[in-house]
Amino acid sequence: MNIFVGSLPFSIEEADLRESFEAYGAVDSVKIITDKFTGRSKGFGFVEMPNDDEAQKAIDELNGATVQGRAIVVNKSEPKPEGERRSFNNNRGGDSRGGYGGNNRGGDNRGGGNRGGY
Repeated sequence: MNIFVGSLPFSIEEADLRESFEAYGAVDSVKIITDKFTGRSKGFGFVEMPNDDEAQKAIDELNGATVQGRAIVVNKSEPKPEGERRSFNNNRGGDSRGGYGGNNRGGDNRGGGNRGGY
């Protein structure tokens, strides 16, 4: 079972997280998510446990537990439906209509009135 672990202290290491979950059973993998530019923890991660009963026990007992002074959030990780993935279309501040044409009348600090497209 894939388990989401949130509200992690930024100083926690993957080995520490693994140790917390190994108290409930075998752990296949541990991954703390980091910022790709700074390398700093984003405060959440994932733990993969092969036995669903052991994983559920870990979730039940560790959810809300205090780790290095913070109450962590632990629950079963559910994959996002494909339609809910984050979009990287940076169309900021404006009225963007239609494929490549569109009117982008930006309202931010980069000036306004950018009209037209390709």
